[in-house]
Parts: sequence; structure tokens; C-alpha cells
Amino acid sequence: MKIILLDRDGVINHDSDDYIKTAREWEAIPGSLEAIARLCQNGYRVIIVSNQPGLARKKFDIIALNEIHRKMIDHLAQYGGAVDAIFFCPHGSKQDCECRKPKPGLLNTISKRLRISLVDVPFVGDKLSDIDAARAVGASPILVRTGKGQALVDANQVPNSVFVYDDLAAVADDLIPAK
Repeated sequence: MKIILLDRDGVINHDSDDYIKTAREWEAIPGSLEAIARLCQNGYRVIIVSNQPGLARKKFDIIALNEIHRKMIDHLAQYGGAVDAIFFCPHGSKQDCECRKPKPGLLNTISKRLRISLVDVPFVGDKLSDIDAARAVGASPILVRTGKGQALVDANQVPNSVFVYDDLAAVADDLIPAK
């Protein structure tokens, strides 16, 4: 079984400093849904791993978050793709939880629930917190320039061992063998 872990905001959809609060605000990054569909069609199980501090800050509620995810799943289905699971941390940065990336709690939960090791599993993100969480469980961190990723590249903050791609479509191109 091949697994890929994806951050949501900045990787699959456009990010916002004021959070994605409604399904209407959710907008896919061009090529991201097609990339997920290609990954699915080539044997990957897609798992989303996302910090959602807007819940703790009462910017939106769980109903709105579910509507956002329903829109994402519905749009993805139009390309023949699917998400196997969505895991999220509902806490704010000031809450000392174990599930908020960069801590590995959410990834450890995934590993336990699916009864799999995440060692060498690709984890695509656009923030240092994604890279740090991936490294903490032995996953392979991948940074995309979409979202906050380009700013990290520009600031020379990307560790040398982390692969950097323009976007999720480029990651899929690299992971899927040419036919």
C-alpha cells in the first residue's frame, strides 16, 4: 500500500492569513485536484493532515469545516480522485496539544489507526511545521512553493535534505512512473 500525506491549505487549496472559513472561500490550486486524482489512479492512498486553528479561534465551526471538506471531496471526485482520510488539529498555537504540527501527535495517530509505519512516506507541505512533523516520524518531507513555501525558499529556510517542487502536480509527476 502506497500512502501520501498532504497538508491542505497552501498545498491543495489557496491559503489565507485569515483562514479558509467557508466552502465558498475554498479554491483549489490549479492542477492540485488533477494531481491527487493521478496519485489515486496510480495506487496511492491520500491522507490529509492539517492544522485548523480557526476552530479554536472561533473563526469557523466544525460544520463549516465539514462543508469545506465536502466541497474539496466533491470537486476531487470530478477528476476521479478520492481522499482516504482527513486528520486535523483543532487547537490554536497557544494550546499545548500534541496534535498540532510541528509536533508529531497527529501523524502518530494516523500510524496507529492505520497500523502502518510512516517511515519514508512522502509528506507534502508548504510550511516548516510540515517538514518538522514529517521528520519527527521518519516520513519524507516535501516542500511545495505554493502557499507559504516560496517564502521559505526565498528566506533560505528549507533544510538541504528536503525536496522542493513548484506545486503538487510536480510532486505527482515525480512520484508516478512514466508509462
